[in-house]
Amino acid sequence: MIEVSAPGKLYIAGEYAVVEPGHPAIIVAVDQFITVTIEAAVKNGSIQSQQYSDLPIRWTRKKGVLVLDHRENPFHYILEAIRLTEQYAKERGQLLSFYHLKVKSELDNSNGRKYGLGSSGAVTVATVKALNVFYDLEMDTLTQFKIAALAHLAVQGNGSCGDIAASCYGGWIAFSTFDSQWVKEKQAQWSLSTLLETDWPMLSIQPLEVPKNLRLVIGWTGSPASTSDLVDQVHQSKEVAESAYQTFLKDSRECVEEMIAGFTNKNIPVIKQMITKNRALLNTLSSITGVTIETPALKELCDLAETCGGAAKSSGAGGGDCGIVIADKKTGILPLMTLWEKAEITPLPLHIYHYQGGQK
Repeated sequence: MIEVSAPGKLYIAGEYAVVEPGHPAIIVAVDQFITVTIEAAVKNGSIQSQQYSDLPIRWTRKKGVLVLDHRENPFHYILEAIRLTEQYAKERGQLLSFYHLKVKSELDNSNGRKYGLGSSGAVTVATVKALNVFYDLEMDTLTQFKIAALAHLAVQGNGSCGDIAASCYGGWIAFSTFDSQWVKEKQAQWSLSTLLETDWPMLSIQPLEVPKNLRLVIGWTGSPASTSDLVDQVHQSKEVAESAYQTFLKDSRECVEEMIAGFTNKNIPVIKQMITKNRALLNTLSSITGVTIETPALKELCDLAETCGGAAKSSGAGGGDCGIVIADKKTGILPLMTLWEKAEITPLPLHIYHYQGGQK
């Protein structure tokens, strides 16, 4: 039996802007995992996940018709990851087999409520990693990222694939997404192997070394949000104020680039300043688009952290889920934990996850 895990992620900075090629974000992998096991089978295979079997299926209305949102269903990501990895295996001359695939998730709580740790990205990556071992494909990390990214885009249709990168590489990374239009065009023209072997325009994945005195604190507001929905809303709204949106993109890129320099120079004060600046930029984006990014609960989470000497902001798409705090290790966090408890904000006991010499 093969068992492979992929970590969840949290965005530190650069959200929303990162969906545009060449605009960086900082993302971190955390030690909560999706684990996929594969066992050889005969005649028939199966896909099983106790964690996901009771998840509600989200739906909406389009032109008065009820439409299911398959982007929130992890099985679509698993199936697309299988399809693409097996396509690559066939191009490599591998014979396809049957297998039983089981999924176990730590990225949602027992009620299926999301913590905002990138479960759809992690399940895609874990599936690709498991099949890489099962078919003995010997894919490097970048190739695994590209297959998982193609699978994710096929299902979700939007997003940067930054969560895919964090789940593939682990640790802290600076990430800029690729030109997805170019990738889709080449995918229609080339073999999958050729596409995977070619450099993707604008794609950048850079590991970051963290100052040893930097402390990352994570709080959960208990209000799950749909990333794909929020990204949709921002993109629908940005056309109304295109000039202001372009200014947001420019300011976000400068902010995150300065934060990356803060990591390079081990300068925690600069990192904290840029976290605060990025929070303000996201609030500006919210005003431009009318999309709620920093909910009242996230605002309270951040404001309380600032009173205790930390720099804080929402993480990811916002609209609920998690907020992050950057502080110096000299900064005591017990006062903040007390304030959060009173505000019904849950500290998440997460740590940064680094791959050690191969798969977990």
